[in-house]
Amino acid sequence: MQEPLLGAEGPDYDTFPEKPPPSPGDRARVGALQNKRVFLATFAAVLGNFSFGYALVYTSPVIPALEHSLDPDLHLTKSQASWFGSVFTLGAAAGGLSAMILNDLLGRKLSIMFSAVPSAAGYALMAGAHGLWMLLLGRTLTGFAGGLTAACIPVYVSEIAPPGVRGALGATPQLMAVFGSLSLYALGLLLPWRWLAVAGEAPVLVMILLLSFMPNSPRFLLSRGRDEEALRALAWLRGTDADVHWEFEQIQDNVRRQSSRVSWAEVRAPHVCRPIAVALLMRLLQQLTGITPILVYLQSIFDSTAVLLPPKDDAAIVGAVRLLSVLIAALTMDLAGRKVLLFVSAAIMFAANLTLGLYIHFGPRPLSPNSTAGLESESWGDLAQPLAAPAGYLTLVPLLATMFFIMGYAMGWGPITWLLMSEVLPLRARGVASGLCVLASWLTAFVLTKSFLPVVSAFGLQVPFFFFAAICLVSLVFTGCCVPETKGRSLEQIESFFRTGRRSFLR
Repeated sequence: MQEPLLGAEGPDYDTFPEKPPPSPGDRARVGALQNKRVFLATFAAVLGNFSFGYALVYTSPVIPALEHSLDPDLHLTKSQASWFGSVFTLGAAAGGLSAMILNDLLGRKLSIMFSAVPSAAGYALMAGAHGLWMLLLGRTLTGFAGGLTAACIPVYVSEIAPPGVRGALGATPQLMAVFGSLSLYALGLLLPWRWLAVAGEAPVLVMILLLSFMPNSPRFLLSRGRDEEALRALAWLRGTDADVHWEFEQIQDNVRRQSSRVSWAEVRAPHVCRPIAVALLMRLLQQLTGITPILVYLQSIFDSTAVLLPPKDDAAIVGAVRLLSVLIAALTMDLAGRKVLLFVSAAIMFAANLTLGLYIHFGPRPLSPNSTAGLESESWGDLAQPLAAPAGYLTLVPLLATMFFIMGYAMGWGPITWLLMSEVLPLRARGVASGLCVLASWLTAFVLTKSFLPVVSAFGLQVPFFFFAAICLVSLVFTGCCVPETKGRSLEQIESFFRTGRRSFLR
C-alpha cells in the first residue's frame, strides 16, 4: 500500500513539511495570532452568515402560524407551504451563481456588502406582506443574499486568516449561521411572524457599517495588480509591529504564477479538477444528509411525531445544541484536524437519522396530526395502528435524535465543508469554483426541500430519514478516500499539494 503523502518523510514528500526551516516570516505569523484586527474583520464579514442562518429557518415558526391565519390571502395550503419553505434555496442557488462573477469582479468584501441589498429588501417584503407573492418574493431575495454570502464569506475569511487560526476562523461562518438560527427560534417564542422579519434587518445594517472600515483580501488585491494596497491591507490585518514582508512575498509569488484566470481546458488538469471535485462533492453530500429540510420543517416535524415537549420548545432546544456543537468544532478544528471531525460527524448523523427513522416507523403516534403544513398523511405507518398519546420517556427520542443529528452536523460536515471549500480551491478558480459549489449545493437543497413534503405524504416521514442515514455512510467512505488533511497548512502549501500529481487522495 502506498504511503500517504501528508506527513511522509523524505525529500520527495516535502509538500507539507511538518517542521519547516525557520524563517523571518515565522515570527510574523506567530505575532499574527495575537492580532485582534483579523478577528474584527472576520466578525464583520460573518454577520452576513448570521442573517443567512436567521433567514434559512424563518419558516420553522412562521409556517404553523400562517396555516392557522384568518386572513385568506395569507393562509397557506399544503402546496403553498412547501413552496414557502423551499423557494429560499432557489434564491440561494441564484446567489451562488452570481457569486461566480461578483467574487472576482467586485472582490470578496464588496460582494458581501452587496448582499445586504436583497437581504434588506426581502425582510421588508415579508414584514409587510399582504399576499403570498410578497412572502415568496421576500423569501427568494433573502435566499439570494444567503447564497451570495455563503460563497464569498468563507473565501474572504480564509484569505485574511493566518494558517494557525484559519481552522477556528473558518468555523465562524457556520457558527454565526447557527447563532442566527437560534436567535430566530428564540425570538419565535416571543414575537409574531411579521416582527421576526423586522428583527432580521438589524444584523444586515451592522454588517454594512463594520465592513465599510475593513480591508479587502490581500490575495484579491494582488490579483488585480494593486500591490501597495495589498501590502497595506496585510499590514493592517497582522498589526503594525508585525513583519509581513515574508508572508506578502509568498502570497505575491503564488498570485504571479496564477495571474490569468483559469480556462476550461485547464480545468481538466488534475491539480485544478481534483480540488474542485472534492469541494463540490462535499457540498452535495452536506446537503444530502438532510440538514436543510430538517431545519426548514423542524417545528412541523415535531408537530407530526409523538413528542413529550411542545414543538416550539423542542426547536429552540435543538438550535441551542447546534450552537454549542459549532463552538466545539471551532475550538478543536485546529487541534484534532479536519478529517477526524468529519468521521465523527458522519457517524453521529448516521446513528441519529437511523434512530429517528426507526422511531417514526415503529414508535407511538401522536393523538392527532398537529400540523397542516403537509407533513400529516394517512399513509404514515399502519392505519390500523391505534393512535398513542405522547407520554413517557420514549417520546423524548425524536428530540434526542434530532439533537444528536444537529450536534454531529455542526461538529463536522457543517463548518468543515465551508472551510475546506475555501482552502482547497485553487486561487485562479476560487471565485468561480466557490460560486459553482454553492449553486450545486442549493439546487440540491431545493430538490430535497421541495420533495420532502410530497415524499412524506406518499411514503411516510421515516423514509427521508432512512435515505439521509444512507448518505451519511457514503460520507464516511468519501472522507476516508478523498478528503486531504489541511490542518496547519497555508493556502499556498495546500495548492502545492494538489500540484504534486501523486495519488494523494488514497489513504
